Amino acid sequence: MSQRPIPPRPGPGAARGRLDEILRVDHAGELAAVFIYRGQRAVFARANDKGRITGQLEQMEAHEAEHLAAFNERLTEARVRPTLFAPLWRAAGFALGAGTALMGEKAAHACTEAVESVIEAHYADQVAELAEREPLLAADLSRFREEELAHHDLAVEEGAREAPGYPLLAAVIRAGCRTAIKISEKI
Repeated sequence: MSQRPIPPRPGPGAARGRLDEILRVDHAGELAAVFIYRGQRAVFARANDKGRITGQLEQMEAHEAEHLAAFNERLTEARVRPTLFAPLWRAAGFALGAGTALMGEKAAHACTEAVESVIEAHYADQVAELAEREPLLAADLSRFREEELAHHDLAVEEGAREAPGYPLLAAVIRAGCRTAIKISEKI
């Protein structure tokens, strides 16, 4: 479910304040994504017959690490502090990744599908909001969104929606992502 783009706030510094929120929340999301995949790989790497999914997770983690590096650079350039919740998001991401991997491959893919469905919509809203004001950032977000959609589609192809308890699992993960987004924008 996509929300309407958030218009720039009135007043001096409002656009800058909104840009700070966007950079902070997107950095937090990519940080958590890296740790979700690390948690999943930590579980699957211990099994001899999980080479295929481990390879898929490595590739997706590499995309997320690239996105994270881009946001690290943008945060530094813009002198924006990361979310104060970064340590929690690292731990929560790893725990979510490891927990869903322990439930099996389909649950790990369900995690990816749920997370990426929220993130791609989040990025789509930001692209619409920033297209005229910050075209270079909007272009990066559009590219990142395409990669997130590819992760989503792979997860669906690999049976994400066949995971035990999929509707509940996906709903809880999506709600957690939306909550983390709201927190990370502000704090």
